[in-house]
Amino acid sequence: MLSIRFLCAALICGCLLISSLPAKANDQGFITWAEDILTDMVESGEIKAATRSSVLTHIAYKSRVIELDQKQPENKVSYADYKKRILSEVRINNGRKNYKKYNKLLSEIGAKYGVPPKYIVALWGIETNYGSFTGGMQVLSSLATLAYEGRRAEFFTSEFKKAVKISEQLARPVDQLKGSWAGAMGQCQFMPSSYFAYAVDYDGDGVKDIWNSMPDVFASMANYLASVGWNKDLRWGRSVKLPADFSLDLEGRDIKKPIAFWSEKNVTLSNGAQLPYAEGIDSSIVIPDKDGDDAFIVYSNFNTIMHWNRSTYFATSVGLLADLIAMD
Repeated sequence: MLSIRFLCAALICGCLLISSLPAKANDQGFITWAEDILTDMVESGEIKAATRSSVLTHIAYKSRVIELDQKQPENKVSYADYKKRILSEVRINNGRKNYKKYNKLLSEIGAKYGVPPKYIVALWGIETNYGSFTGGMQVLSSLATLAYEGRRAEFFTSEFKKAVKISEQLARPVDQLKGSWAGAMGQCQFMPSSYFAYAVDYDGDGVKDIWNSMPDVFASMANYLASVGWNKDLRWGRSVKLPADFSLDLEGRDIKKPIAFWSEKNVTLSNGAQLPYAEGIDSSIVIPDKDGDDAFIVYSNFNTIMHWNRSTYFATSVGLLADLIAMD
């Protein structure tokens, strides 16, 4: 027979385990929370009552979303491994094909927004593999789950409410508004707030369709970059070779120096050639892995890409892929 002490310990452990589990899809607390949010939106005139009913019919708490949000990689991926995966031969070749396929449209959009087409294609390629994978999770359920969970409640509640408005504006069934587990949508992978801020109806059909309209997708990405400071007269950066005595105290995109400064420090292009000289351009040295071999001289457009995704791995890979796509 089990001892009383063992039974008590088992009960305590069981209660702790249950209390640590995320709320379930049928958790009345989640349903009540969603009802309150949506009722307030109806009463304030932000959405129609029919939209409230539709959303409540289709959303559900998604434990998997919380698992993904809390998941941390056990081992840090090196920049060399990341770059090898992102800049695969397949991705580069598909980028070149799409760059050629949509050249006329991309050139028109690039000229309008002052953003070279190669950067639009590179972002598209890295974000959604040229539109082939935009995420299969229901955006409203994901955002509602993250908001209800509470770790970043204010941010995700705001995104959830914006997503509800987008669903109503597009007249798209709630369960067809798909994206990533974090709520990023379409071929641009815009969060709802970015959709409202930067999405463009470039084809003029009355809908900002970042899911299916290539004119809208490309123009929205270009508009984002232009809006946050893209300089049409500059590159993103270049690969460089650092001298053996280069001080890491000089590394980082917050340390801005004239290009001539880096030349005096014996920084060269990766092939050993001198850095191209340009007057009045601030530049920084970025080393994605401090113990790695890759280093870059970057300009203001690098910071613009970082506004899209605040990862040096991501931003340098966008730049490199853009150069490989356009063969420069």
